[in-house]
Amino acid sequence: MTRRWSMSFKSCSAELDVLLRGFIVDLIIRRARLRHRENLVDVGVKSGRIITIAPSVAEKGAVEIDAGGNLVSPPFCDPHVHLDAVLSVGDPRYNQSGTLLEGIAIWSERKPTLTKELIRANALEAIKWEVAQGCLKIRTHADVFAPELIAVEALLELKGDLKDEVDIQVVAFPQDGIYAAPHGEKLMEEALRMGADVVGGIPHNELTREDGIRDLEYAFSLAEKYEKPIDVHCDETGDEQSRFIEVLAKLAIERGFEGRVAASHATAMHNYNNDYAFKLIGILQRAGIHVITNPFDNAVLQNRFDGYPRRRGHTRVDELLARGVNVAIGHDSIMDPWYPLGRGSMLQAANLLLHTAHMSGYAQISQLYDMITVNSARTLGVAGEYQIAEGNTADLIVVNASSEMEAIRLLPECLWVIRRGKVLATTSPARSRVELGDTAEDIDFKRGETQ
Repeated sequence: MTRRWSMSFKSCSAELDVLLRGFIVDLIIRRARLRHRENLVDVGVKSGRIITIAPSVAEKGAVEIDAGGNLVSPPFCDPHVHLDAVLSVGDPRYNQSGTLLEGIAIWSERKPTLTKELIRANALEAIKWEVAQGCLKIRTHADVFAPELIAVEALLELKGDLKDEVDIQVVAFPQDGIYAAPHGEKLMEEALRMGADVVGGIPHNELTREDGIRDLEYAFSLAEKYEKPIDVHCDETGDEQSRFIEVLAKLAIERGFEGRVAASHATAMHNYNNDYAFKLIGILQRAGIHVITNPFDNAVLQNRFDGYPRRRGHTRVDELLARGVNVAIGHDSIMDPWYPLGRGSMLQAANLLLHTAHMSGYAQISQLYDMITVNSARTLGVAGEYQIAEGNTADLIVVNASSEMEAIRLLPECLWVIRRGKVLATTSPARSRVELGDTAEDIDFKRGETQ
């Protein structure tokens, strides 16, 4: 597979600016298949906004793309990733047990050697990977316990540098626990003063349940003071006694934060007894809690101590969705102490969740695509102009597949990634040629029919 960046993370070239003058439409995507529409359409873009969606656009575009009946959708979102740790697998050592706790230990060993330049370089590379695969909205956690807040500083700088290409939110994240390590409260508040967009927390990593509740209460206090949303690593464990998510929901209701709070992971819910889980899900729906499941990490880190039979280790995705709770998919780790693999593909994350969450029902596959697009946009608080509609910002991707099901099955290329009407990245599809007997043909793994 050949990938290339069609434009750098810089402003549009002078030559292209000249080319655009004199045309009514800057960009036209022809023969686009939009979600929830039967017929193909043309999408016209001018000055970074969608100006028309019609069966055919008569005007000529300065730039024209033939989608060829492929799926055109809003860009993917990654609502949960740790860009300060990406591409660090094996440094200073590999996670041999595959557990969350060993991953945290390795990260703690690495932190003293971190530099802002290293964090920036690795994070930028991972961002390029995600953008090449259609992801233009990212929420990253930044460990406030990295020396001198360099993780927060580095990721905030990248957010500013790339603001015209990628939307990045930075979470002030207390990896070691606000009260389990020195100066946690001070570091969290300083990260907010520096410009962090979201307040984080990690109650299950505190030394006691009481401190875990304090962790959440302090997060809400900071969120109120700085008028920020909240995204907490909550109950990321197989321990069925870890029930901080009920506290999170209660505080959201009491403090008027309905719809502004995310519970990342919530994997202990997998192991709760069913009576309690049923009650809890109703409370989460009432509180407007967004749940972010992270298939790669949750599948390999959780329930490591089960022996056999071994539970799947992620949250109750299907039950949450059925009860009206907004559930999104995050990538979480990309080659770091917690997960040694990954390449920044949100489609791959959705494909994995289909298997581990038993979500292969026909309607559920469309829900999986929602979880890396509209559900994630809702979690990030950016749903307003996210949809493909006339008047909205022209952030679009052309996926090399005819439907959501084909996209999740094939894990295809994003042929074009478009930001505010400008082509940001392109990918050339892989070519497979098979010779059987006297016949040679190209194979694209598609069924040859439209879903």
